[in-house]
Amino acid sequence: MRVLVVIVNYKTAELVSACLESLAQERLTHPQLCVTVVDNPGGDDSVKELRAAVAIAKWQDWVQILPMPRNGGFAYGVNAGVQPALATANPPDAFLLLNPDTYARPGAISALVDYLVANPGVGLVGSRLEDADGTVQHSRFRFPSIANTLDEALKLGLVTRLLRKRITCPPLVDTPHQIDWLSGACMLVRRDVFEKVGPFDEDYFLYFEELDFTRRADGLGITSWYVPQSRVVHLVGQSTGVTVRDRRPARTPAYWFESRSRYYKKHHTRLYKIATDVTFVLARAGYHVLRGLRRKPYNGPPRFLSDFIRHNFWFGSRAS
Repeated sequence: MRVLVVIVNYKTAELVSACLESLAQERLTHPQLCVTVVDNPGGDDSVKELRAAVAIAKWQDWVQILPMPRNGGFAYGVNAGVQPALATANPPDAFLLLNPDTYARPGAISALVDYLVANPGVGLVGSRLEDADGTVQHSRFRFPSIANTLDEALKLGLVTRLLRKRITCPPLVDTPHQIDWLSGACMLVRRDVFEKVGPFDEDYFLYFEELDFTRRADGLGITSWYVPQSRVVHLVGQSTGVTVRDRRPARTPAYWFESRSRYYKKHHTRLYKIATDVTFVLARAGYHVLRGLRRKPYNGPPRFLSDFIRHNFWFGSRAS
């Protein structure tokens, strides 16, 4: 299987170089693997640094650096890497979407490829993502719903137990299994999935774009599977600071709320979105009351609840 890896870079040249080094080791057993690094400009020297790293390591025969004229976001970068390859006379058999803040454990790519080859009915596969020390991260999820919104907002053990069959992140297991959607940090997609589903939706600047893509695939009967035998280290949130776990995250940017709203507008009714938004606000307010009574610190994004209300209720047609 010929695989094109697409990495979307934004001011993370050093991380991309480390990722490429891990892929160079994977090519020893999977020599048909090639990489396109799409650089969304950030006013730094990423393109120069990456080209120098590729030249020094002599990777020119399998790595290309593709500078973009503007920073159009993750979906824009993915499409810039995937769509030209699809249009060639001999396109890749599959595309591996890989974050710049990742690196592959030995055999990680082969495990994904082998699973696709052995299971022709599967359209997308995702890796077990983990911290550098091997701690497993959640990287496969159930589609958003009112039920799992309640659980995530309230953060109450009793509610989580009652909704265990609906929560966003099912308990982790060590065997491959079907799941609603996969993290875009490492996701291998068959060529014909892109041909059937179409490109990523570039109206998402960042976040929710892989959820949207997987949901569209699911609507066509295309299944997604989690393959934990493929292990990839994910240095969470190094590009944005939004999803970091080793310190308090930064304030959630406007584009996260805009992407969330776009997802709900595309895949649910307006009434369902309003019900989900109200559920979140009430449950998160309840969480803060309980947290205050228990004198527990808040380690989430600053002003998240007020920002959520402002983006989803004050801006009316824009957010809703």
